[in-house]
Amino acid sequence: MVKSIGLKKIKTAVFISGTGSNLKSLIKFSFLNKSPIKIDLIITNNIKAKGLKFAKIYKIKKKIYNFKNKSVSEKFILKDLKTNKIDLICLAGFMKILSKDFINNFKGKILNIHPSLLPKYKGLNTHMRVIKNNEKYSGCTVHFVNSRLDSGKIILQKKIKILKKDNSNSLKKKVLKLEHKIYPEAITKALTSL
Repeated sequence: MVKSIGLKKIKTAVFISGTGSNLKSLIKFSFLNKSPIKIDLIITNNIKAKGLKFAKIYKIKKKIYNFKNKSVSEKFILKDLKTNKIDLICLAGFMKILSKDFINNFKGKILNIHPSLLPKYKGLNTHMRVIKNNEKYSGCTVHFVNSRLDSGKIILQKKIKILKKDNSNSLKKKVLKLEHKIYPEAITKALTSL
């Protein structure tokens, strides 16, 4: 894994599919002196991703891939990552599953944030499933990405209590707030502990 050397920040790409609220929080984090990362590239599979506005606002290079042919898209993404000398990938609400080959090209250099306390509730519709099962707690997890869905080594986890009045929507909002807080912490932890 890549280490932050002195004040030189690690060139990072963020992969998004939606609103980009985690992207925005990571961009703000990247501007801090203590931050070990610099976001140089935003990649999405969704031309309508609202998060793309942050590329414009913060003048960050963006690339859109349709993923109609996954292996072709991934080949071009890898080329872009190489061209931009990217050393770290942060998945932030990226709704495509990356292939084993792709992951192996960036082994130990891909992080993901997931809106549940892994290993519980991997995959989609986590908040709905958590509420349905009357869980007392939920939260989010930042982990390294491996070839199995939401199964990589956990870097950081934070939990919150679920209130009786919570529904999947209110829980989603609370967990998202938590995500914005722990993703930067997890990145720092992952980069300093290696």
